[in-house]
Amino acid sequence: MARGTDQERRPAVLVGLGNPGHVYSKSRHNAGFQCIRRLAKEGSIRLSRQSAKATVGEGALAGRPVVLAMPQTYVNASGEAVAYLIDRYRLLPEDFLVIYDDMDLPPGRIRLRRRGSAGGHNGMKSIVQALGTLDFGRLRIGVGRPGAGESDVEHVLGKPGPQESEEVDRGVYAAVHAVRCLLQEGYDAAMNRYNTGPQPTPDDERSRRQ
Repeated sequence: MARGTDQERRPAVLVGLGNPGHVYSKSRHNAGFQCIRRLAKEGSIRLSRQSAKATVGEGALAGRPVVLAMPQTYVNASGEAVAYLIDRYRLLPEDFLVIYDDMDLPPGRIRLRRRGSAGGHNGMKSIVQALGTLDFGRLRIGVGRPGAGESDVEHVLGKPGPQESEEVDRGVYAAVHAVRCLLQEGYDAAMNRYNTGPQPTPDDERSRRQ
């Protein structure tokens, strides 16, 4: 998502990972979907283009053309949706920012990177295979590790309790701010601002408006 004349003619593609269907809507695995929906609301972007591969909306955020996408292939096959987006919009890997849940971060924390491995996230493994490179952006939203006696799958497909839900929501909120900063100022500024130190919360926003 490097800034430059040729790149800025193409949209920045923000892909939030999750599973379709109401049963999964509040699960930890759907943090990426939650972020995309919030970005769509902030940018008044309608997520109206439906296909078997992805739900897509086109518009602008922070003065940049963007495509917002939520794969409809289920998390583990997210690469199929990315391949569809590449074909439809004639994109390059550097145009992508993938937003997804991460168990290695505590709830509420986020991490932005220009590139990196897929780790243990099956959705990211699928996307790496589709793009054929690790050189694309990723924004991780922490959902914490499973509790005693709980498997990884049970954890990510489960719904957080009230307190943890608030923490994950703060992470989603911070991720939205990080995306806007990235679009306006680039990776270095966004990583310096949001990967360390205190992260913005909805309470901060309400305080500024009062």
